[in-house]
Amino acid sequence: MWNALVDLFLDPNTQWILLGSVLLGLSSGVLGSFAYLRKQSLMGDALAHAALPGVCIAFMLTGSKSIFFFLIGAVIAGLAATFGIGYVTRNTRIKQDTALGIVLSVFFGLGIVLLTQIQHSGSGNQSGLDKFLFGQAASMVLSDVITMAVVALLLVAVCALLFKEFKLLSFDAGFAKGLGYPVAFLDQFMMFLIVVAVVVGIQAVGVVLMSALLITPAVSARYWTERLGVMVALSGVFGAVSGLVGTMISTTANNLPTGPFSVLAATLLFVISVLFAPKRGLLPKLLQRLAVKREVLAELQERPRIAVHTQPVHKKEGQA
Repeated sequence: MWNALVDLFLDPNTQWILLGSVLLGLSSGVLGSFAYLRKQSLMGDALAHAALPGVCIAFMLTGSKSIFFFLIGAVIAGLAATFGIGYVTRNTRIKQDTALGIVLSVFFGLGIVLLTQIQHSGSGNQSGLDKFLFGQAASMVLSDVITMAVVALLLVAVCALLFKEFKLLSFDAGFAKGLGYPVAFLDQFMMFLIVVAVVVGIQAVGVVLMSALLITPAVSARYWTERLGVMVALSGVFGAVSGLVGTMISTTANNLPTGPFSVLAATLLFVISVLFAPKRGLLPKLLQRLAVKREVLAELQERPRIAVHTQPVHKKEGQA
């Protein structure tokens, strides 16, 4: 069995998919950390669903299933969604979470309509666009993996170069604006990076599950540290491990998609973090409470008993 597994991973196609999934998890985890800290966890979900009509329109215009054209179409759709969310939030009384829900529903509904139209047009069966809902990493070719790897590495490099700016934007945007940083531009640029990460991962993970790969590693990493740099690095590692595990499981088994297993692996890491993280985990907190309780009981038992003598109360004359 071990030899069969080694031979399987020596296959070039498996190596490409493994590399793409690991780099996708790494870049998603790094970017997801900033989205999570800025309380924009639903933004990744909205952008992932908003990218679907862009992918469909790109296929209808070009007639080819190229990740490069899909990237362009989905980026345009994602940017339109981000501007739409910002416009609704700034110019109406609608809050951001409601605007996210509206944009998510409208864009995803439009994407489903276009997807149905493409599948009924005769070229839909060959297009494989239905796989973009839940992902199918096995359908990727070498050019797709190279594009995914290059974009993922660029995303990580940009986050490393702008780490200080993104850190200020995540914790105190007002202070960053006071220092002279272009807060509005940085905010839109971060949204653009999330759009790119979502688009790159659609083919491997799918529209529905891409938001989970963005946020779950970041939440898991938050349980292990109080430092942002360590959190971002851990989130990237957790995302990469999730992509690795998902690819291994889907490769060794037949007809099992990579994306859902990558998300399940990320969820397993989240459960482990919730239970066993040193300071924030449930089990260490429980053990700490039990230790404190034992110390208090031991201190009470060692404390000498103090005899309390009650003196009789003498009533004054004339009192009943």
